Order: sequence, then C-alpha cells, then structure tokens
Amino acid sequence: MKETDAAAPTDLAVRDENGHLNADWIQAVETAVKANDAEHVQELAGDLHAADSGELIETLSREDRVALVQLLGEGFDYTALTEMDEPVRLQLLEDLPPDAVAQGIGELESDDAVFILEDMEQAEQDMILAELPSVESSQLRRALEYPEDTAGRLVQTDFIALPPFWTVGQVIDYLRSATDLPERFYEIYVVDPGFRLLGAVSLDKLLATKRSKKISKIMEETRHLVRVNEDQEAVARKFERYNLVSLAVTDDADRLVGIITVDDIVDVIQEEAEEDMMGLAGVGDEEISDSVFETARSRITWLVVNVFTALLAATVISMFENTIDVMVALAVLMPIVASMGGNSGTQTMAVTVRAIATQDLNKRNLWRVLRRELLVGLMNGIGLGILIGIIAATWFANPELGVVIATAVLLNTVCSALFGLLVPMTLNRLGVDPALASSVFVTMITDVVGFFSFLFLAAWWFGLPF
Repeated sequence: MKETDAAAPTDLAVRDENGHLNADWIQAVETAVKANDAEHVQELAGDLHAADSGELIETLSREDRVALVQLLGEGFDYTALTEMDEPVRLQLLEDLPPDAVAQGIGELESDDAVFILEDMEQAEQDMILAELPSVESSQLRRALEYPEDTAGRLVQTDFIALPPFWTVGQVIDYLRSATDLPERFYEIYVVDPGFRLLGAVSLDKLLATKRSKKISKIMEETRHLVRVNEDQEAVARKFERYNLVSLAVTDDADRLVGIITVDDIVDVIQEEAEEDMMGLAGVGDEEISDSVFETARSRITWLVVNVFTALLAATVISMFENTIDVMVALAVLMPIVASMGGNSGTQTMAVTVRAIATQDLNKRNLWRVLRRELLVGLMNGIGLGILIGIIAATWFANPELGVVIATAVLLNTVCSALFGLLVPMTLNRLGVDPALASSVFVTMITDVVGFFSFLFLAAWWFGLPF
C-alpha cells in the first residue's frame, strides 16, 4: 500500500452547502485511489450512503471507478449501482470480476438485484446468476422473466408470510428469534398452505393485541394488491391514491410472490416523469453520461421527422411566394404568428400528456376539458392578437396589417389549443406514446395553420396575387 500525502484531509464534508458533492472531498478521494491507499479510501468513502456513493462513482474516471470499488472491498454497497446512470453502471459491471459482482448482488434485496441485472446482456446475466446460490438465482431468474416496467420487476421477495392459525404470541416470538428477517418490514402477510394470500396484519396492530389471539382474527383482507404483470405506472397510482407504504404482489393463481415498497415506487414516479419530460423534447431515454454517438443517435429520429414536417410548412409559404414579394412585411411578421401558436399548443399539449399519464383525462371529462382549452385559447388569442396587432400597425404604419395579423394570431391560438389536446389523445388511442410524438405534430399543425391563415388573410384583404 502506498502512503498518501499527509496533508490530505479526512474530515471533509461529503456535500457542500448547496447539496452538491464537495469538490475538495472528491479530489481527496481521487488522490487516495490513485495512491492505492485502501485505508484512506475507507476513511473518506467507507460509510457513504448508496446515493452518495453512486454519485461519487459517476464523477470519477473509468479506471478510478474500478479501483475505488476494489479498495473499498466488502465495504462497498452494491446498492450504489442503482443510483447511477445506466452507461456508468454497465461499464463498471463489465470491468469488475464476475465473482465479486455476484457476491455484491447476492447481498442486495431482490428488487435492487433485478434492477441491476435487467440491463446486462444475457450471457453476463447467466454468468452472474451462476455464481449465486440456487434459491436466489431461481428467484431472480423468475423476476427477470416478467416484462419490463411491470410489478414483477419491482418485487421484493424478502417478506414475512405466516399461517392464519398462529397466535400473536407465536408471531412475536418468531420475529424475535428469526435471523433471516427482511431489513425493513411493515406488515405480516397471512397465507394458506397453497401460499395464497388471505390478508395482512400491520405491526402496530400486532403489538397492540393480546398474545393469545390468532392472527386470522385480527388480519385485514388485503384490499390493495397488484398482479405481477400489472404496469408499474398503475402500481405507482395505487400507492399515490391510497397513501400506501407497501403493496402485496400476487400471480394469476392469487399466490403471494412478493411485495413492493414505497421507496421503489418513488423511483418509478421519478422515472416516469423524466420519461414524459424527455419524450416531449424528443430525446427518449438519454442519460447525461451517454457518449456523443449514443446521444446523437437517440436524437436524430425525431429530428429527421421534423425535417419533413418543416418541409410541409415551407410548402405552404411557397404557395404565397408572389404575395410575399409584393408585401415584404409579411415575411417579417409571419414567424410571430407561427411562434405564438406553437407556444400555445405546447402549453396545452404538456397539460394533456400529463393528464393522460395520470389518467385524469378520460371520456367523461373530455368535452369539458376541450371546451375549457378552446375558451382559454380564445381569450389568449384575443389578448395576444390585440397586442401584436398594435405592434405591427405601429411598426409598419399600416393599421390594416395590424388587423390581419391580429386575426391570424387569434385563429392560430384557438387552433393550437384544439390540436394541443386532440393530437395527444389521438396518438394515445392509436397506441403511440403521446409524450414522444405529440410535439412534432402539434408544431407542424400550428406552423401550417399560422403561415396559411396569415398569408391567406393578407392576400385576400389587400388583394395581393397568390
């Protein structure tokens, strides 16, 4: 082991006053890692929370990441792998010895282990699973067979299930003596001999009941449960709607296969929100740590689609080439009309996409929401139209031109409100993710309507040639 600089600090705060990782602390860790000083690395980063550890690893170079994990040894919490970007995680798993990865994953809760394994190649998965005990390996293989983004992938197989004929005293004595209990648990699940779920008993109720009472007498029927193939968004909505801490997961035969806890659902909610936000910008599941090539590839698809939608808008403009030649002011003002419509449409679209994702928008309230958006578009269109009309009339000393652009802005704003709602709804009906595809089509429609309405009205009002 090499000695690090004696002046290297070990009492630095991990995070600064703004909540970011302390730059001096990161530098100290890098110095200790490069010096191969395991003792100093343990002092600096041995007791980190998994979230801090994951963020630290992301800041290091690829070589230093591996060295840090190896210097931490058994002190490294592999839960940190769930706290870092996928490209960084896959690189680190690729560089670490399979037996060390298998040992680390074997110590994780099953849902965290599945989260790490699911992004790996099949050959790498098999290599890791082969290193695990047969029981753990079979549980993880079964979880990996469930479709992505379903409850089965979030299942935690460490839970407590007991028969209904046990007394409260037996249950308490068991909990005190057992050595393989989950790290955290909130309920005791009651199952029959076929492991079919009968009900659950919360810990507070268990501790407040006399020892002689059977748990079948105090258990509550599990009203909120999910199937293994249920979409994770639906699971998240149940947690949100009913303020749940944990939720039982059953298979099609009503057998209890595991539980989902609220900490995992917080990650799901964040993931789905990020997915919608990134989709609206047309960048898919891009990570900040992706390479230049991967980033360019993830963005190019919708940019190519946008080329053709832009050509459609350009075609509309070309139809009024003679009109623009006669009145050059139209070329100056027409981007304003399209821009106002595009911004208005984006506002309506964002609200609609989110309402679809949360299932707040449905057949019962569609017409009410549509009427509201049209009225909002009408009010905003009148206000913006008057403002822009006055500006244009003053700018070009032409009050009639102000009337024309004001009318075009009004028409395009109302149209954008209409299609900002209808486009996401239609895409959703067709099975296309509205978050990913809506912005391209809404922008195309507002551009086309904006250019056409303004140029057509100008040509008609001033008697210009088409």
